[in-house]
Amino acid sequence: MTIQTGESEGLQPAKAVFYNDPKVRAVFWQIVAVLGVVGVFWFLIHNTMANLDRQNIASGFSFLNLEAGFAIGEGMIPYTAADPYWHAIIVGLLNTIKVAVVGIVFATIIGSVVGIMRLSPNWLVARLATVYIETLRNVPLLLQLFFWYAMIVEVLPRAKEAYGPFLGVYLSNRGFNLPLPDTWSYLGLGAGILIALVTVIWLYRRNKKIHDETGEIKNTLGPGMLIFAVAMLLGWLAGGAPTTLDSPEFKGFSFKGGAEVTAEFLALWLGLTLYTASFIAEIVRSGILAVSKGQWEAAGSLGLSRTQILRFIVLPQSLRVIIPPTTSQYLNLTKNSSLAVAIGYPDIVGITNTTINQSGQAIEGIAIIMAVYLSLSLSISLFMNWYNNKIALVER
Repeated sequence: MTIQTGESEGLQPAKAVFYNDPKVRAVFWQIVAVLGVVGVFWFLIHNTMANLDRQNIASGFSFLNLEAGFAIGEGMIPYTAADPYWHAIIVGLLNTIKVAVVGIVFATIIGSVVGIMRLSPNWLVARLATVYIETLRNVPLLLQLFFWYAMIVEVLPRAKEAYGPFLGVYLSNRGFNLPLPDTWSYLGLGAGILIALVTVIWLYRRNKKIHDETGEIKNTLGPGMLIFAVAMLLGWLAGGAPTTLDSPEFKGFSFKGGAEVTAEFLALWLGLTLYTASFIAEIVRSGILAVSKGQWEAAGSLGLSRTQILRFIVLPQSLRVIIPPTTSQYLNLTKNSSLAVAIGYPDIVGITNTTINQSGQAIEGIAIIMAVYLSLSLSISLFMNWYNNKIALVER
């Protein structure tokens, strides 16, 4: 007995109705989604503009050219209350970038060291790293900022009774006061440092290339230190061997001269750095543990020390695990810097909020803050993605 199929009888499969076609449905619902998003945006914009007109509130960014009329405690560029709002916002932007860059650098260093410490065979070192990580990760960042600010302002002495000078540095409840070069003759020293840095980077890459091709390990630390010493000495001599510094001196109610690292910046930097470093430490630890134990054993059988195994075998492989989550921590640190307003540090959020309170341009002010953090986040992401692709292991 044979069973005949529909195909053998010449029957054709029924065609699906066009609205049941998966491709048609996919396009249709995408169009509906786009129209829905456009409609929501149109409603919000139309409703906002109508409310602004009803309350006689002018819209636009022309207010940025008006006189700001308020002072800013610290900044990287000159600023006075007579400057326009856009100048004040630039000061806040630079302050935000400053604390983000310095925080990222030190959080990476501290986090990497603590993460490696937690894997140390020394019981005490490993437990100290664990206590650091578990304590700082589980205390809200805002409380840590308040803690560091209170420690600086309440524990340290007043400016008149400041600790120091230690190599020309004073420490008080207003922060650090540091000496600065006061002549252009120090440019020679700066040029020497720059030349030495470029030379050491070239030497490191050359030695790395030799190691990859031949397996020979060449010392970079000793020659690098010698290059720095010679280049700095020659640059200093080329500038006329200057010795004068603009040192801070207490006059009246505060220090005059030199450079100042304010208590607000110091507290914000400590809070952001130590908090973010606790997360980076766990990322580093997990990245190292992701490398097979057999890699450690094979490298150890070749006579490599633990430091050499970490440097040449484990860390290059673990970076592909470490970089993506570390990028997220860099973004978190940058965005968490907006908490600076709680301790009085004049970042982009604090200065823009003052601008909003004076001008009444709330929508434009919030748009500026959103644009700044979006730009900073995308810039960090682009750089880290580029670096991640650069160090990615290429299979042969």
